[in-house]
Amino acid sequence: MRHLMSPLDFTVEELDHLLDLATDIEKHREKYAHVCDGKKIATLFYEPSTRTRLSFETAMLNLGGSVIGFSSADSSSAAKGESVSDTIRMVSCYADICAMRHPKEGAPMVAASKSSIPVINAGDGGHQHPTQTITDLHTIRSLKGRLSDLTIGLCGDLKFGRTVHSLINALVRYEGISFVLISPEELRVPDYIREDVLQKNHVPFKEVVSLDEVMGELDLLYMTRVQRERFFNEEEYIRMKDSYILDAKKMSLAREDMLVLHPLPRVNEISVEVDDDPRAVYFRQVQYGVYARMALIIILLGLEDKVC
Repeated sequence: MRHLMSPLDFTVEELDHLLDLATDIEKHREKYAHVCDGKKIATLFYEPSTRTRLSFETAMLNLGGSVIGFSSADSSSAAKGESVSDTIRMVSCYADICAMRHPKEGAPMVAASKSSIPVINAGDGGHQHPTQTITDLHTIRSLKGRLSDLTIGLCGDLKFGRTVHSLINALVRYEGISFVLISPEELRVPDYIREDVLQKNHVPFKEVVSLDEVMGELDLLYMTRVQRERFFNEEEYIRMKDSYILDAKKMSLAREDMLVLHPLPRVNEISVEVDDDPRAVYFRQVQYGVYARMALIIILLGLEDKVC
């Protein structure tokens, strides 16, 4: 039995195999329609989610399986004080695999240590979001044809954004990767990402405040929300927020083949006028997430030999 807590739980070779499987699922969905017949996934979401929860549920249904679970802590026995450890012990009696979203860092790891079924970390606090990272990697590889030799701009909340932290951790293992980290000073990447991941692995990066000045350098732009609550005062937020709104004017500064990704939900950091730009792939990214999670479920359940 195997769990997924971090993108680093898979080697590069294992990730490549998973992405190959996701690509085959995209091309030949009928082959996979009954791989999970009789299997159940439990989606244990202690905080709100639209894309991640529905993506997991869609993935399992596409594979012929079924879904149980809850969409908020208030609708589970957590509201009565039940521990994560007890919840997963109980759910292990009902389901074959579990996807857990929790606001506390490390909660899915606690669940995995007590579980008799595979546990997937579907996001824990500001820590990790490995299946979003797998989705991002699948999107990039499918549309760019590679995961190496790329200059990637990460823009917005780089301090608290778990999708950003997971993506950096995953991509530093590929050759020729460099990062442009675009954020207000208040929301720069944490020291442990800068020192223990980027510098330790000798990955080129630079930190800038202005998005406009680096648009022309990027192969990919990964946008995230700049949240009002992350600033010490309202004046600083008002001063900075418009600098991180991607619009048609900023897109005119970018390369013709640059891709724009976003883990969603967006609020106002990408103008709706960008949606019609062929370089804006964040809604295609959602569909790629279903294929990636289908592949992950198959691998963790050891069902590759059931593919028709």
